[in-house]
Amino acid sequence: MATTTPDIQRSRRAKGASRAGDRIFSGLSRGSGITLLVIMAAIAVFLTYRAVLAISDDSTNFFTTFEWNPAGSPPVFGIAVLAFGTIVSSVIAMLIAVPVAIGIALFISHYAPRKLAKPLAYVVDLLAAVPSIIYGLWGAIFLVPYLGGLNKWLDQYMGWTYVFDKSSDGVARNLFTVGILLAIMILPIITNVTREVFLQVPKMHEEAALALGATRWEVIRMSVLPFGRSGIISASMLGLGRALGETMAVAVVLSPSFVLSGHLLDPGGGTFAQNIAAKFNEANGFGRDALIASGLVLFVITLLVNGAARWIIGRRKEYSGAAA
Repeated sequence: MATTTPDIQRSRRAKGASRAGDRIFSGLSRGSGITLLVIMAAIAVFLTYRAVLAISDDSTNFFTTFEWNPAGSPPVFGIAVLAFGTIVSSVIAMLIAVPVAIGIALFISHYAPRKLAKPLAYVVDLLAAVPSIIYGLWGAIFLVPYLGGLNKWLDQYMGWTYVFDKSSDGVARNLFTVGILLAIMILPIITNVTREVFLQVPKMHEEAALALGATRWEVIRMSVLPFGRSGIISASMLGLGRALGETMAVAVVLSPSFVLSGHLLDPGGGTFAQNIAAKFNEANGFGRDALIASGLVLFVITLLVNGAARWIIGRRKEYSGAAA
């Protein structure tokens, strides 16, 4: 049966509407991307301008000084202690959280019965939505007192490593405690993203491995983990971003000091976000510029971390494509 003229006209109108919708969507997407880049550039310009004003009047080296006194005469401030504390606490958090998160995600997606997997997934989702101040209060009231025994044990049996050598007395308000607290905070985020990636593994891959006689662990090792590797990296970088920029929880738990020490069990230390939160209200104009300068360093570190993650994921995709 030949196509009638009204049918052809309706088909043309539908195609025209579809093309118009595609153009609108493409324009909105492109505009959103450009807007995001403009906002990021504006933030970078603002931070850089205010940071230059502060660093130009700093009487010491901004990157190596262990003191923070921008109100002094002359002003003295540096980020050595803050950079050390931020990186060390985030590394501790990642070392603890990533393996545990992968294990929980595998349990929910491939081991737990459906009746248990769904409630457990809801609980993990709920933990990801808990405000950071709640974690901070819990850490100060519960975690700090109960970690005193662990600190003594580490000092007694692992003190020879220097890192766990407790050289001064005091409660467990140290970078090690902050790292554990950050691990608990980023654990739900990494678990959620990793779980969703594991659930996207093609069932045919798993069924093919089972048909060849593979055990459940061999299926996970040969099919699930290779497929989800890029997702695990992305989830880990997302958690690392929160660990690097966490403010309130760290400010509540940590006893800040500008003494750089490799003894992780000693009270004291500091991070970029905690220092900004603690000193911003009482700082004068120049002091706030100094804090903004430290914020710029954290901004650059975060961009480098995310850029490295994207590079690793891109290399993985290229390698997978070449191998295929």
